[in-house]
Amino acid sequence: MKYSYKLSDAIHILVYIYIAPQGLLDSQTIAASIGANPSVVRRLMATLKHTGLIISHAGAAEPRLACDPHDITLLEVARAVEPGQMLYHVDPRTNADCPVGAHIQQTLDAAYTRIQRAAEAEMRQLTVADMIQDVQDRHQQVS
Repeated sequence: MKYSYKLSDAIHILVYIYIAPQGLLDSQTIAASIGANPSVVRRLMATLKHTGLIISHAGAAEPRLACDPHDITLLEVARAVEPGQMLYHVDPRTNADCPVGAHIQQTLDAAYTRIQRAAEAEMRQLTVADMIQDVQDRHQQVS
């Protein structure tokens, strides 16, 4: 199974933009923090800009959050970078002649829908400000 890191990287970018001193906000510097290619950062930043989460101008490495980090939920970030993404997916290849195979898709679909809703409800409660605070707290613990 291939994992997507878009949400993690997008949150990383938003936290970095908020915390980093001016002058260290170019895609290469942010990419070094993430451990990614600068082109990945540029694409994610373009998406974050397009969805209204950051403000940036071409040719200037001075992005900033479009609103207070308390007002940006993790669900909003997730929907920005991975719209319609479900946490779990039902295997469509089952044997309709088997009593389990004939019904497991609907059973799992209902269960996965409940799990998705619960995850989204929790993500609505967590904000970029929470992530910023946690990063800062962890940094203070090691300093």
